[in-house]
Amino acid sequence: MAIPTMLPPNWFPRCLCLLLCILPGYLDSARILALYPIPGYSHYYHSLPYIKGLASLGHEVTLVSPFSLKEPFANIHEIHVPELFDYNEELVKILTTSPGTWEYNDHINNCNLNLAKKFLNNDGVRREILKPGKTQFDLILIDLWRMDALYGLAAYFEAPIIGIASYGIDWKIDELVGNTSPMSYLQSPSFSWHNLETYAGRLAHFIERSISWVNWRWRYEEKHEALYRKYFPKIADKKPLSEITRNFALVLVNQHFTLAPPRPLAPNVIEVGGMHIDHQPTPLPPDMENFVQGSGEDGVIFFSLGTNVRGNTLTEDRLRVLLDTFESLPQRILWKFDDEELRGKPSNVLIRKWFPQQDILAHPKVKLFITHGGLQSTVESIHHGTPMLGLPFFYDQFRNMDHVSQQGLGLVLNFWEMTSEELKTTILRLLEEKSFDITARTIAARYRDQPTRPLENAIWWTHYVLRHKGATYMRVAGRELDFFTYHSLDVLGTCLLLFLIIFSVATVCVLKSLRLILRRGGHKNNRKQKVQ
Repeated sequence: MAIPTMLPPNWFPRCLCLLLCILPGYLDSARILALYPIPGYSHYYHSLPYIKGLASLGHEVTLVSPFSLKEPFANIHEIHVPELFDYNEELVKILTTSPGTWEYNDHINNCNLNLAKKFLNNDGVRREILKPGKTQFDLILIDLWRMDALYGLAAYFEAPIIGIASYGIDWKIDELVGNTSPMSYLQSPSFSWHNLETYAGRLAHFIERSISWVNWRWRYEEKHEALYRKYFPKIADKKPLSEITRNFALVLVNQHFTLAPPRPLAPNVIEVGGMHIDHQPTPLPPDMENFVQGSGEDGVIFFSLGTNVRGNTLTEDRLRVLLDTFESLPQRILWKFDDEELRGKPSNVLIRKWFPQQDILAHPKVKLFITHGGLQSTVESIHHGTPMLGLPFFYDQFRNMDHVSQQGLGLVLNFWEMTSEELKTTILRLLEEKSFDITARTIAARYRDQPTRPLENAIWWTHYVLRHKGATYMRVAGRELDFFTYHSLDVLGTCLLLFLIIFSVATVCVLKSLRLILRRGGHKNNRKQKVQ
């Protein structure tokens, strides 16, 4: 005999509430416009899990970038801007050379201005985003790097804007949100790195930052304003670009206080360093796994210079240093190289155009990571507790590798000046001194010790901004102040002027008193002479 099922009272409302808790994304789905105008794969790669995470929760994401998804993903609509790749070689050339500070900033800012023009003039962007009767977006996401004209889309759609700082924070991002950023101990990424513990280092850093600031303010801020007015003429008079740039709802920064020197942050700057990390590594392909396992007790070294520095463009001299060094080592080497063949390749070296980097760094036989020092690679290496040998080439890589060296996570060499003997000695030191491995594992444990994973944190704060209509109350007042007011130069100037006035009055009084004293002394002397 069947026993009748007894349902609790009010079972339907309870089930409905449970469903609402399980599927919040589908109930509060938003139209999101994600803009990735930089033709650097690391920027796109860093944000892809975040974009996919939002889409998987039911949000409709329009993704605009020069890259393409390998496979279609539900709720993601792509608009391709392949012409942005036209500037990729120019960007790499600028970043890998060392012109003067003014020329460096001028080239970078001009290149970014051209990228913004190409982006806004793309047929797909004009047709699907800027056309009359446009689709309304509830949120704008943008990869941050001095492309202020594109921030105009936030005003165009009257939507909050979230910035993605994939390479960490620089002085420009500090200004967007009003971060406290003293030059005495905080450096922005640049083509050089300064020792702020010395007076000479602080002076050089101050001069470099000042030149960078002046180049942007005097030459390119107005050009972005003009570009904004060209594409958004109806709203430009109501909302100047300078106002939009001060109204970021949130900045998600690829950083964490265990990954770089701790620093003060405004409430709407959220650390999500490593949100791209896959916490469930997959097994290596059979041929790679066999090569790795064949290394025995000596283990494996992974070598990659990222996507911008191509191995097949290195000089013969630099290639010979690498090949001679690798051939002399007992370890096996996995080398990300851009050609199928490498003349003179030793038998202990396996080259591929692409490696599953995160899966390799998670492998227990990988003993060392020789890296260019890009932030994504640095974070991945720290997450997996792998010591590093840094060969930085440009921009934030110097900052990242300086921190790695300071923390005892690894060592740093100058790629263009190192010898084969120096490279081998450094590699052996990293492999043989246990302190590097212990420090790497210790800092990995600190970094992993977080209440939520970075990706979950990023998505939660994105929903927070959507729920609270931009969360304007999180923005600090400092972002609205001009340079003189922010640094109290007007107040200090008043104090200095007051001091000068008091000093001048006091000086005049003293001089007059001295004159009177001298005159009286002269009169007394004259009287004495007459009496005699």
